Amino acid sequence: MIGNLSRRERMLIGAAGGVAVIVLAWVVVVQPIRDGNRTAGELVPVREQVLTRRQDLVGRKAAIAAELEATNQRLESLSERFLPAGTPAVAASELQKLLKGMAAQASTDVRSERILPPVERGELLEIPIEIAVSGEIRQLVDLLALIDRAPKLLAVQDLKVRVVNITQPKELLATLTLSGFILPGKLRT
Repeated sequence: MIGNLSRRERMLIGAAGGVAVIVLAWVVVVQPIRDGNRTAGELVPVREQVLTRRQDLVGRKAAIAAELEATNQRLESLSERFLPAGTPAVAASELQKLLKGMAAQASTDVRSERILPPVERGELLEIPIEIAVSGEIRQLVDLLALIDRAPKLLAVQDLKVRVVNITQPKELLATLTLSGFILPGKLRT
């Protein structure tokens, strides 16, 4: 069939075939390479920034490690302020004992005490108790100051104060709801 074509027609078909091969090579080989290079060129600044940040992190490795160690030590020292506990009931008992000692130190009388149900507060378990104490205003202020300076982390959730005898308003009755905290990871059953 090609033999029946003139030389000019064969040259034209050859040239068209050559152009088709060149266009096909351009579309299949050259264009994807150019697009990939353009995309890589656009990503270079972003990758340089990422590399710079990572190099900074590697350069600050010692400082970060020292900061982590200091934070871990601070957490360890703060965890000593949590109640020692095997169970929430043991922690509540420890909290009652601690508060009775503070009440005696402040010269107040403990009228009643009640353990409230534990409450989860994120990673901590809150152990609340309600305690009613009576005494003069100075003694109650001393008790609150002792609670504030307690070696354990204590939070006053509620405080109600009323006069025991209206005719002689010297003695007050204070009902405090206090909470201590334990780490559930430190629970032992």
